[in-house]
Amino acid sequence: MACPDDPGSIAKSREPPASVVALCASILALDENASSALELARRVEWLLAHQSGLARKSFHAGAAAIDAAALASTGKRLARLDIAAREQFLERLGSHASAAAPIEAMKALILLVAGADRAADTALSKATAAEPARPDPEELRVIPSAEWPSVHHCDAIVVGTGAGGAMVARTLARAGMSTVLVEEGRQHLVSEFRTDTPLERFANLYRDGGATVMLGNPAVLLPIGIGVGGTTLVNSGTCYRPPQRVLKRWLDHEGLILADPDHIGAYLEEVESTLQIAAVPRNVMGRNGELSLLGAENLGWDAHPMMRNAPGCGGTCQCSIGCPRNAKLGVHLNALPSACAAGAVVVSDARVERVLFDTDATMHTAGKLRATLRALGTRTHQRVAAGILARRKDGSYFEIFSQRVVVAAGATETPPLLRRSAVQRHPMMGRNLAVHPALSVAGYFDEAVDASDGVLQSAAIEELHESDQILIEATAAPPGMGSMMLPGYGRSLLAQLDRADHLAFLGAMVADAPSGRVIGSKRPLLLYNLDHRDTLRLLKAVRSTSQVLLAAGAQEVITGIRHARTVRNERELDEVLLQANPRDLHLAAFHPTGTMAAGSDPERHPVDADGALRGATGLWIADASILPSCPEVNPQVSIMALALAVADRVLSMS
Repeated sequence: MACPDDPGSIAKSREPPASVVALCASILALDENASSALELARRVEWLLAHQSGLARKSFHAGAAAIDAAALASTGKRLARLDIAAREQFLERLGSHASAAAPIEAMKALILLVAGADRAADTALSKATAAEPARPDPEELRVIPSAEWPSVHHCDAIVVGTGAGGAMVARTLARAGMSTVLVEEGRQHLVSEFRTDTPLERFANLYRDGGATVMLGNPAVLLPIGIGVGGTTLVNSGTCYRPPQRVLKRWLDHEGLILADPDHIGAYLEEVESTLQIAAVPRNVMGRNGELSLLGAENLGWDAHPMMRNAPGCGGTCQCSIGCPRNAKLGVHLNALPSACAAGAVVVSDARVERVLFDTDATMHTAGKLRATLRALGTRTHQRVAAGILARRKDGSYFEIFSQRVVVAAGATETPPLLRRSAVQRHPMMGRNLAVHPALSVAGYFDEAVDASDGVLQSAAIEELHESDQILIEATAAPPGMGSMMLPGYGRSLLAQLDRADHLAFLGAMVADAPSGRVIGSKRPLLLYNLDHRDTLRLLKAVRSTSQVLLAAGAQEVITGIRHARTVRNERELDEVLLQANPRDLHLAAFHPTGTMAAGSDPERHPVDADGALRGATGLWIADASILPSCPEVNPQVSIMALALAVADRVLSMS
């Protein structure tokens, strides 16, 4: 079910199960009968209402299972145990390999809700401390699908308004083509980022309320933005050119001529000009970034302020939940308004169900629609694109017809859309999924750090980047939302929370082997298993990030490895790492790529070297899915540059 706009209405309409209330009380050492435990459980239910039915059912089943385990182990329900007994029970249960990951996942969600609500006033105070660096652009023309006609004709259709789709649309519109972009999400305004609570923004800006998960060993969270602007609404603003070695590999080993280092330079320069990329100014970096640079300097490691697309950044540390200053230049502030100024239009709140082809271009009645949908499911020969069929939120459909369709729905959504469209199913469609597996390490300092006072991702340490493809980035979280990795339960967890303002955070991500795939057509199912080599590099990343924090003066380091509380020196760190299991890592992942890899080999690449989909005419792909492998850096610049190259191919074939 969809979550209502009023965050309080969920609490009024659906009381949380008793097992959820008991779990919330146990995690944070609350009196189970106190109103605070019930209110926290209600807010957890509110966030769950934004997430998929599977996520909600899994959370409820997990809470019920923990309650049942308490009864079996102690003879009492969780709610009937005193605070000390709850802590001991959760510690015992969490020590079992099969139970550790589910308990930690539920604990993380509870801490996210509690922390975000606790720090809401602080976050909003920072959000409104100064006027926005720039207003929402008047040129951006967004029409909700409810106001869009049932049939429309244009020169070009772009599916998706993220990094890739925005750049394609700008190029096509500037060339004089009437261009329509279709976006599943809605438009978000800076006024919302200045008045909505952090939890509300988190729930609304991420697909499935931030609960997209890759299933595997271990299961890994993969947050994906949704809305006009795509994931550029919620990324960190970090901007890297793709390394020359990556471009050369894509050209030499994949045959991706779009990535030719001799030709992509002009596109990269255009992207960098659009994004206004510059180094993080020291006056807004924050102490979190300063400590990471200090630790790297003391180790003699290569480090520098991050390059970002955020002129006018005020250091509110809220990039990942919508910049309240409109300082971070997502494509909703540059490429999309430019496209609209040239005549393009964005249709929001519309899910594209299928790409239509030449034989489907006469269906206007409901009967013909149903017949055509049945017929589409059986056709696999070469097709000629003729438009798209999209569904409004009320369930009604509309069609847009064009001989040029560019799909830029993202690496996780593009393969299911193409499957629904009955194009020829290339054997590699949806496979080759690469992500950046990432982890976070935190260090306690004698001084107050207040990691959320400054830039969210502020400094880069590249010492191990070329040798091990490990990129270390000083990465904090929005106010109150950085406590999810803290160890312990109940009173021991509260003790950690009481000194959370003394924590500095470092994140590390590794360039992985393409170890995942996207299956399904109606709804994507993501499968991913860590490559053994990547597991070893992640453990090395834990060691490296911990070394930096210790070198900067941290008294204790939280490694993020389950069952390991804190370490105080490298000897203790090495002892922890020797006993670590991949399942013990607190992992997330970012930057999905590769599921429609582009290149010259018809057997390995669903998309050809010009960005056109094999098995179809007039249909191009221009998002992260065409990157043949992990780009080894934050991919926004790479995606946008390749999208510009694809757009020029579209023009050359018109």
